[in-house]
Amino acid sequence: MSKVKYYYDPDTLSYRKIEPKKSKRYRNISFFFLGSFLFGLLGLIFLLNTNLINTPKELSLQREVKNYELQFELLDKKMEQIEDVLANIEDRDNNIYRLYFEANPIPEEQRRAGFGGINRYKSLEGFNNSDMVIATTKRLDVIKKQMAIQSKSLDEITILAEEKEKLLAAIPAIQPINNEDLTRMASGYGWRSDPFTKARKMHYGMDFTAPKGTPIYASGDGKIVRADNNSSGYGKHIRIDHGYGYLSLYAHLSQYNVKKGQKVKRGDLIGFVGSTGRSEAPHLHYEVWKEKDRINPINFYYGSLSPIEFENMLKFANQENQSLD
Repeated sequence: MSKVKYYYDPDTLSYRKIEPKKSKRYRNISFFFLGSFLFGLLGLIFLLNTNLINTPKELSLQREVKNYELQFELLDKKMEQIEDVLANIEDRDNNIYRLYFEANPIPEEQRRAGFGGINRYKSLEGFNNSDMVIATTKRLDVIKKQMAIQSKSLDEITILAEEKEKLLAAIPAIQPINNEDLTRMASGYGWRSDPFTKARKMHYGMDFTAPKGTPIYASGDGKIVRADNNSSGYGKHIRIDHGYGYLSLYAHLSQYNVKKGQKVKRGDLIGFVGSTGRSEAPHLHYEVWKEKDRINPINFYYGSLSPIEFENMLKFANQENQSLD
């Protein structure tokens, strides 16, 4: 309740009640409402710019932001796992696969190279979490590039493996006559006594004695390039081109089981032991050529002999005896 005010009237020598003017009353009421409105507006602005009061939409947006942050954390962990797995594959690729197939390792700077040129991430700038989004996108791009390089490398390794498999199948790696069919291993690669002149001369192959008609087998995959009697001293003989610079020769045959141009696999029957050409007795003269040079065939028998059998053959092959051709 407002206070009642009085003033002293000298004419009547008494106190009179002060009656407020209506205009002033209305003005005071207006100031009160205006002040209340401004105070309320300032209070509302303050509350809207603080976390004290949030609208349902703001609360929903806040939950979405927290969910996105959680998803980014999970994505970051998954990328770390992918990077660890990829690093392990790259290490195996460089230090096992490519090393085994004699291929040069992929340089680390090539695997980790970034992306030059224009700014690829300009569209991601200007947001609250732009730094995090750009960093994550860059990591994903690097991972994708590493995976592309690794995929290309594995394709190359696959080709090298196929070539390696073909090479291993082509190398003359087995004894051309079965052990049970041999009479003995008569002479090896090296200086030997000529059976006709008795002079010491180089013997460029290995002689396997066996009865006439004993089967002779291809020592590796290849193509028959000769099966004829037109080479001096060899008599009826077969030559197989194995590719990769390798060629094997089988001489003094009694008959053929293949013809020129025919493709054969390791272990295929190609002919039979005889004593044609410059030969003292039925046997197989066997040679291995590498890049047109005749080399010791004993170094290639890893595909058919046990360690004991190979040791025995090595002992006989090193004896400087008389060859049979």
